[in-house]
Amino acid sequence: MSQEQDWSAPGAVPGYQPPPQQEQPFGQGYQQPQGPYGYAPAPYQQPYPQGYGPQVVPKNAGIALLISFFIPGVGSMYAGKTNTGVIILIGYIVSWVLTIVIIGFVGILGFWIWGMIDAYQAAQAWNRARGFVS
Repeated sequence: MSQEQDWSAPGAVPGYQPPPQQEQPFGQGYQQPQGPYGYAPAPYQQPYPQGYGPQVVPKNAGIALLISFFIPGVGSMYAGKTNTGVIILIGYIVSWVLTIVIIGFVGILGFWIWGMIDAYQAAQAWNRARGFVS
């Protein structure tokens, strides 16, 4: 390879000859436009076919209730009420810490029931707001 070769110049690839350009006489039919190296240019592609796109899936209120049965607050987060779910989860954890002084048992039961009810109702409200029947 020679060091004086200018690789940035057109036609710098050894052995490559660009296709000859032909002028079309007036009145001839349409010819496919030519892109670089004689290939047709890439067509424009729509991001989604017509009528398709991101779809919304309804929330299952039963699954939200089941999640909150095992971990209070997470069902509310699943149903779209993240702030309420975090409050329920933190309150539930703090209540477990407060079981040392016995008052935590009331909090555990309260946050557990509140979490299940809120998760179920939040999932139904989410579905209603988006036009789903649940």
